[in-house]
Amino acid sequence: MDVAATQTKTVLHVGCGAYNPNKLHQRFNRDEWRELRFDIDPDVKPDILGDMTDMAAVGDESVDAIWSSHNIEHLYPHQVEVAFREFQRVLRPGGFVFITLPDIQAVARHVVEGNLEEPLYVSPAGPVSAIDILYGFRPSLARGNLFMAHRTGFTAGTLATRLENVGFQAVKVQSVKLDLWAVGYKGSLPA
Repeated sequence: MDVAATQTKTVLHVGCGAYNPNKLHQRFNRDEWRELRFDIDPDVKPDILGDMTDMAAVGDESVDAIWSSHNIEHLYPHQVEVAFREFQRVLRPGGFVFITLPDIQAVARHVVEGNLEEPLYVSPAGPVSAIDILYGFRPSLARGNLFMAHRTGFTAGTLATRLENVGFQAVKVQSVKLDLWAVGYKGSLPA
């Protein structure tokens, strides 16, 4: 039996929210991956409670990948590279970060056209407009969930630069509709 083929890899799901197996990107929805849930909100019952700018509860070089879906925009601008350094610290050599977040440039096009509050799409939580993408989902904020406030934004270029500034290699960022999708590796690319 090939031992390498049976080894389980760990994906740290940063900003996991309430448990839902569908929140884990399909890239990690295989037997070879084990999800480790990390969130700042104790109400979502993560495996590890913490802030992505200080992931002391996660060991150095202890995870193979990081999945971050729509949570980096909740940081203040000065915290982004702090969080990305933490991602670098906890990733094993050859590990990667996989991020999706709002494409502020795509959202700005809707704002320029006067489409600030009209729904751009309907999420499972309800209609989402440009103002929700810019500042945070208004219904969640109104319920007192201030973790959902947005404090920064990115274009493809600024996200790539921030990842490269902390040492991620082979960074690729792509704009898809209203979102950016990014991948970056710790060290060299795997063979």
